[in-house]
Amino acid sequence: MVTTHNLGFPRIGRKRELKFALENYWKKTISQEDLLKTAAELRKQHWCDQSMLDWVSAGDFSLYDHVLDTSFMLGNVPERVRRLSGGKLDHYFRTARGRAVVDNADECSVNASEMTKWFDTNYHYIVPEFDKNTRFSLHVDPLLRQINEGRKHGFRVKPVILGPVTYLWLGKSKDDTNKLDLLDELVSVYAQLLNALEQAGCEWIQIDEPILVMELGQDWQHALRKAYYQLQTLPVKLMLTTYFGQLQNNLQLACELPVSGLHLDAITAKDEVARVVDWLPGHKVLSLGIINGRNIWKADLSKLLDWLEPVHAELQDRLWLAPSCSLLHVPVDLGSEQTLDDEIRSWLAFAIQKLHEIEIIAKALSQGRSSVSLQLEKNSAALYSRRQSGRVHRPAVKARMNEISDAMAVRKSSYLERTVKQRKKISLPLFPTTTIGSFPQTQTIRQARLDLRKSKLSDQEYRKLMQKEIETCVQEQEALDLDVFVHGEPERNDMVEYFGEQLAGYAFTQFGWVQSYGSRCVKPPIIYGDVAHTHPISTEWIQYAQSLTSKPVKGMLTGPVTMLNWSFVRDDQPSAQTCLQLALAVRDEVLALEAAGIGIIQIDEAALREGLPLRKSQWKTYLDWAVRAFRIAANGVQDTTQIHTHMCYSEFNDIIEAIADMDADVITIENSRSDMELLNAFDQFRYPNEIGPGVYDIHSPNIPSVDSIIGLMKKAAQRIPVDRLWVNPDCGLKTRSWDEVRPALRNMVAASRYLASHLKTFRVS
Repeated sequence: MVTTHNLGFPRIGRKRELKFALENYWKKTISQEDLLKTAAELRKQHWCDQSMLDWVSAGDFSLYDHVLDTSFMLGNVPERVRRLSGGKLDHYFRTARGRAVVDNADECSVNASEMTKWFDTNYHYIVPEFDKNTRFSLHVDPLLRQINEGRKHGFRVKPVILGPVTYLWLGKSKDDTNKLDLLDELVSVYAQLLNALEQAGCEWIQIDEPILVMELGQDWQHALRKAYYQLQTLPVKLMLTTYFGQLQNNLQLACELPVSGLHLDAITAKDEVARVVDWLPGHKVLSLGIINGRNIWKADLSKLLDWLEPVHAELQDRLWLAPSCSLLHVPVDLGSEQTLDDEIRSWLAFAIQKLHEIEIIAKALSQGRSSVSLQLEKNSAALYSRRQSGRVHRPAVKARMNEISDAMAVRKSSYLERTVKQRKKISLPLFPTTTIGSFPQTQTIRQARLDLRKSKLSDQEYRKLMQKEIETCVQEQEALDLDVFVHGEPERNDMVEYFGEQLAGYAFTQFGWVQSYGSRCVKPPIIYGDVAHTHPISTEWIQYAQSLTSKPVKGMLTGPVTMLNWSFVRDDQPSAQTCLQLALAVRDEVLALEAAGIGIIQIDEAALREGLPLRKSQWKTYLDWAVRAFRIAANGVQDTTQIHTHMCYSEFNDIIEAIADMDADVITIENSRSDMELLNAFDQFRYPNEIGPGVYDIHSPNIPSVDSIIGLMKKAAQRIPVDRLWVNPDCGLKTRSWDEVRPALRNMVAASRYLASHLKTFRVS
């Protein structure tokens, strides 16, 4: 028989129940008991949703982030948090977001820990912190409670834990501590953890070491050997789990580590399966991730069986089947969708449907294809429908793609020539202030959007309400004395979904929510066919905002690479081709804004870095086509039009040359949580254009002081000429309240004015 299991399940619930419970708890409208009750109900539902599997997982559910959960389980809580009063949950949320429910909202509590992208996904994790005082201790009760819950409900439970070496890899030293010097003590605590799980009756334990798909130096390879040889004496079965890429030069290492089973991502590493089957000792289980855990297209089940049947014949009971990675990265249930086009719906599989695909494959391998013949026929019909659909392929788009030239990717003049013209046209002070684009999405805005969907508001009534919200945003910016305004984006639900809704080739869901971080969820649109721009999208709103003020108003667009990386992308053509289609669509919108008289246009590429392959040897290919796509989108404008771009939480020091090659006039970056650490790249690289390092962490409710902003900008000025520095938040403000935004921006403007008026002192300090 084939064994089936899952690496992890979405936490948020079908209708984002966890999000709303968290936010209500933070607002003090529900109790801690209510929050934990909702969490328990969700876990039970999620186990029921996975009941077709032989094993369900425990420990994959989190109130905020599984890496943060690991830090707390290992006793690795930042000292600035530990010294404060309150319980464990208070410390947990202070680490994640800088404030707990018990903290005074009028005071800054503590700095939240840094947050960055989980490998090459759009999920954000809380970065573990290490220093010379770091000590580890086991706090396993929360995990044991989840295991006992699952058993109480009648499920066969497999705990999921993050491996010790990946945990160290993901963290950051806050001083000169070598992370690997912490390995021995950490492995000792992991031994205690595994003993505790064995004593709790756990047979199999999933231990995730995704760094095995990275390019590892000998020191990290040695760390993996050392850790697992020390843990091999424990009486538990470890399923060593890798995902997101190929093992390559780590393949032999992964096969030889002393564990009971190995999971391989058979979507990205299918070509390695035969080698792993040959290398893996005969006593070990091989788990194959045969269903894509990061996209939403149905698998070709018959084709999968053609490939898997010989593997099963060789491995027999040693073969386990699972998704390629945790299903955290896909929506929960296609069955929740009521308005999705029937044809497109027939092509899709969300988390629950993916688990049913595994169930079908396992049954076919164990009992023969005839036992699932109807399911296989239905699957084949859906795939044929997609291949033949006239909605997927647009000849006009293909023809335009053939007309793309190198000249389309180049500005008319160099930055040094452009900036003279731009500064003459747009008169700005030193340290100009701006925001990244969005302002708070109030309940009034959300209700208006809901009423429009339910036809309780006409289009005209909705436009008037949005114009009123834009007026409010402009008035607020006038009162704050910002230098470059935005319209606030009240009409936009999401920076990708909003534009995708108005482009050909996109489809949209009602409940296709995916967790980005904490309570923040996104609903990625689906690129199912050729993409085309059919009409101006944003000009009406930007023009209206500009009519209300003499200050310049930025046009706000989402860039082609981010549109690609934050969508569920078609898998029937290379991503580079889809990205070029998006670039042409964005280019049309850029030119429409310029024609409408908008002189500053921001093209956000928040997701540029997360699309990087995990192995550096493959970076150049990706960056070449990604940067070219941005340049094609941006570079059709006149020299006097100033192009901005923005990048979200990403470590981009190692791709700074590619970012410079984008040739945006101004780049704004998320930087405040890392204390300007991202600017270390400019110690060795002279960035040629203008830059706004984020000085206000919008992912925390804390309000930055004037002095803290001045301090951050002084650090920036040590690396960037002051006449090229902007002052701005580190991301959009849609998730914050006006009560938080006003004082934070007021302090930001005050810091900017201070810096400009103390320029001589500032330069030498």
